[in-house]
Amino acid sequence: MEEELELESIDGIGPVTKQKLSDAGIRNILDLVVRGPLGISEATGLDLDKATTICNKARTKLVELGKLGKDFVTATEIYKKRQMIERISTGSSKLDELLGGGIETQAITEFYGEYGTGKTQICHTLCVMVQLPKESKGLDAGAIYIDTEGTFRPERVYTIAQKKGLDPEKALEKIMVAKAYNSSHQELILDEVGKMIEKINARLLIIDSAVAHYRAEFLGRGTLAERQQRLNRFMHMLMRIAETYNIAVVATNQIQSTPDTFYGDPFRAAGGHVVAHTSTYRIYLKRSGKNRVARMVDSPYHPEVEVIFTLTDGGISDPEEKKKSNH
Repeated sequence: MEEELELESIDGIGPVTKQKLSDAGIRNILDLVVRGPLGISEATGLDLDKATTICNKARTKLVELGKLGKDFVTATEIYKKRQMIERISTGSSKLDELLGGGIETQAITEFYGEYGTGKTQICHTLCVMVQLPKESKGLDAGAIYIDTEGTFRPERVYTIAQKKGLDPEKALEKIMVAKAYNSSHQELILDEVGKMIEKINARLLIIDSAVAHYRAEFLGRGTLAERQQRLNRFMHMLMRIAETYNIAVVATNQIQSTPDTFYGDPFRAAGGHVVAHTSTYRIYLKRSGKNRVARMVDSPYHPEVEVIFTLTDGGISDPEEKKKSNH
């Protein structure tokens, strides 16, 4: 870890406070910014005001080091910064086109749809695509996969890596998988992500699925407020990780039916407004025969359009065969 990112570099962190932070798994000032004042206070027992002061100083330090943007900047500076955002190809040129070139770093990209629409297949493909060199639309880096529903399949990654021309054994080594058994465990895993990002040079964090445990554990209207509060904190921490570590975050989500819908699609993403407002990009997946349809539902700047992609042995791809057979 660079000296400038060490906890001691923050004025006000003495040996006792440092020990409390270390015991809570907070190792550097990046962790401080990612956890936020409330998370720090709860994990360490520090007074909320002190935790807020420490977090603000940590943020200021990261701004000085050029690792975070200043509070007020010109639109020109933001434009220049956005030119430096990197992207990971999905394996399908059509899906990449929908996303403006691929999955963005410093953003949360959410894929939602019913079972069998390709959400997990996209995740498996991305675990391999991120490892490709930059000239092949990868980031030459590793991936972290938080599996909440037992859907991760190493043999699937093995096959995709082979098809993409990578050594499958090495490809598997560059993916760290954490199985989350409940929502509290899911949150604990996220606390450890910073350490793992550095360990394997990860540029992709996948949560498959982000909302499943919260939906299963918080049943009935009486628990809705607590569920949304916990989910809100989880999603905001994901956003801080994406921005602080400059990595791409991909979250999958389930759908729920809305019986009061008379026109259009009666399905919407689970998690309510909390997930809707935190995700940078939301993509709705549907089946269409052997192919899949992806629609950009929410984006700061992409148009709401649909594209078709397909699932193959080599992961996500374009349905080229169908096009050829029509000629």
